[in-house]
Amino acid sequence: MARMNRREFLQVTGSAVLFAAGCRSLSAAQRKPPFRVLYSNDTTNIVSCVSPWHKKREPFRPQMLEATVDEAAGVDAHLLQPGLGWIPWWKSKVYPAEEHYRWVEKQFGTKPDSFGKYVLDGGDIVRVFIDRCRAKGRSPFISLRMNDAHHLEKPGSVWISRFVAGHPEYRLGPDVTRGEQRVLNWAVPEVRAHKLALIRELCENYDFEGFEMDFMRFYSFFQLDKTTSAQRRDIMTGFVRDVRAALGPRRWLCARVPCQLVAHDPLGIDLPAMVGTGLDMVNLSASYFTVQQTDLAAIRKLVPHAAVYLELCHSIWNGSKPPGVTAYDSFPFRRATAEQMQTAAHLAYEQGADGVSLFNFVYYREHGGPGRGPFNEPPFEVLKRLGDRAWLARQPQHWFLAPNWRHPYTKEYPLPRKMVVGETEVFTLDLAPHQKGGGRLRIQGESSLGESRWHARLNGVELVPTNDLSEPFPNPYPPMLGKPDELRAWTVPAGLLRDGLNRVEFTLQTASPTRLAYFDLAENQKLKS
Repeated sequence: MARMNRREFLQVTGSAVLFAAGCRSLSAAQRKPPFRVLYSNDTTNIVSCVSPWHKKREPFRPQMLEATVDEAAGVDAHLLQPGLGWIPWWKSKVYPAEEHYRWVEKQFGTKPDSFGKYVLDGGDIVRVFIDRCRAKGRSPFISLRMNDAHHLEKPGSVWISRFVAGHPEYRLGPDVTRGEQRVLNWAVPEVRAHKLALIRELCENYDFEGFEMDFMRFYSFFQLDKTTSAQRRDIMTGFVRDVRAALGPRRWLCARVPCQLVAHDPLGIDLPAMVGTGLDMVNLSASYFTVQQTDLAAIRKLVPHAAVYLELCHSIWNGSKPPGVTAYDSFPFRRATAEQMQTAAHLAYEQGADGVSLFNFVYYREHGGPGRGPFNEPPFEVLKRLGDRAWLARQPQHWFLAPNWRHPYTKEYPLPRKMVVGETEVFTLDLAPHQKGGGRLRIQGESSLGESRWHARLNGVELVPTNDLSEPFPNPYPPMLGKPDELRAWTVPAGLLRDGLNRVEFTLQTASPTRLAYFDLAENQKLKS
């Protein structure tokens, strides 16, 4: 019998599951969301980033929000995150703007920021967003952060609500310098009820097409030593059920969750149970990184009738903050290139994804502390291509492995990896090659590799070194690119790459132990239209 490729296998098994599931599941499949490309807009980028329509330190104006919708041409659904999930940036009766800003000024002397001033003056950020999406033919979604940690460590911050400040006993821990402790404990019914009240209000007052529960901002909800897996799953699945009831049957319900299954249980994420209670869309995230090696294929099998998306971001790797600097966004980023995003999208489709999503996409722009540039305009042109499976499949691929999301639920991360002289380190990459042509494999050390000698093997074949250490495709983003003395490279012969799992081995032959920080593997064909 001929061996089925990955795509044929997914088609056959998907059809079998649908047939076995009967009429109930066929009905769910007919409701599958039509969206291929989702785009998340955190709103705060409007005043934190320098852009063609926003000068540094310029206050918020609603026309700026409209510009964020306009520039994201090519996406199907635009997801607005109206703030951090604690302070309503809409006309709220659950927590009115007047109450919040009057309290924070009286209690701490803190004046409203420009978003707050706009809302206090009668502005409605959610309404402006929805109207602009409708005018531009895009589906408006609201994405609400379920447990965001940003600025909760700062007494008197305009971002801390009266509810959060008034209940320190609801926090997961006493150390507010740690994000996983300063957020709220979802085992407390009042915490869930407060968040649900905000969601119900949004559902009752606005005509958006879908709602996303963002479980990744911040990915900590429970005291693990005081809850069981079953308790966490029951709480979170029950919350999804309540949100579905608030949305009603006609709106889409999405959840932004970890792209790695090991992180699901600590958060109470049980995707089959959540889909069973009305979850339509699963947005697989690595916090704010583009990654290519995920558990998407396994998650696809768990939820055959939900729409599954892989999230792409502006960064593939964050550097270290300068000594003594503690401010947000003060570290350098290794920016994701268009080819790396396209490769991630193509691989995701081959693994069974229905589409991709974008998060923090605009943060190629100038933002944060000094010394992090040069900056660029985001590669908006890629948005029009990420939904075109056939086009993506014809492009040469650029795979990579980098030190990206270091979540607290595992002790083992692929990179960085300590390399000891004479020992071989093995990596497994899931690939979907463009064709049977060759390419180039490169490594990058955390520091200079000096005169060290290395061996590389791919699928059992010894590779031949090459002096070509250049970026495999034009890269307009210089931050954190490897210097020549930090790099080694090898030629990959034609026909060696496999569809599916590929074994990559590196051996440090001479020199002192060092740490491998990054490696990439690129096909060498020119782009095809």
